[in-house]
Amino acid sequence: MLLINGVPSSSIDVHDAARLDFGYMQWIATLAEARWESSEPLKMLHLGAGACSLPRYLATRFTNARQVAVDIDATLAKLVREWFDLPKAPLLKIRTGDARAVVESLHPSSRDFIVRDVFAGDTTPYPLTTVEFAEHVRRVLRPGGVYAVNSGSIGDAAAWRHEAATLSGCFRHVMLTGEAAALRGRRHGNVVIAASDSPLPHDEFTRRIRRNPVPMVVYAGPEVKALGARPRRDG
Repeated sequence: MLLINGVPSSSIDVHDAARLDFGYMQWIATLAEARWESSEPLKMLHLGAGACSLPRYLATRFTNARQVAVDIDATLAKLVREWFDLPKAPLLKIRTGDARAVVESLHPSSRDFIVRDVFAGDTTPYPLTTVEFAEHVRRVLRPGGVYAVNSGSIGDAAAWRHEAATLSGCFRHVMLTGEAAALRGRRHGNVVIAASDSPLPHDEFTRRIRRNPVPMVVYAGPEVKALGARPRRDG
């Protein structure tokens, strides 16, 4: 378990790259596996590297993929390379930088899968949750590309609702998933939101995610819009 300022950031099995302990990482991986064939030469961008557990896992499933993981903490980026058996470049590059600045610097239509898993304490920095940032992500995605965010409900119980509204205003298709108890406000938990201008693999994703031993909920389309939250904007 990797702790950052006392908060669990990543869990990594040093002996088994195909194991993901955090539920939300399993859901994001399931999304990718439901969306693409394993042989596709995908370009993936991870905003928030941590221990690179998810990129390490995806490298076992998408062997032709090229991944970049971005983290603002240069020391952490160096240490995880030393501590863990991560795929080498060009399969996985670790880049130090501010997540928003990196996205704004990228060429249009240059990534297939962008994952945002960035937290300062128990909340995501506000500049990464706005309409303006989502539009930058949309610009960087290739046709058919998918943006996936991990939106926690510990520091801000309404955060995931606002993020769903934000992404619904930027992308044609939005889908979200989480444990039923978290989505219904009975307890805190992670919510994964996926957005794309192409149809998302709702049926296949739902079929796979319901294998989870914990009751899961998947919202899409009108169900997301019915949440009624307001999008967040810069400023």
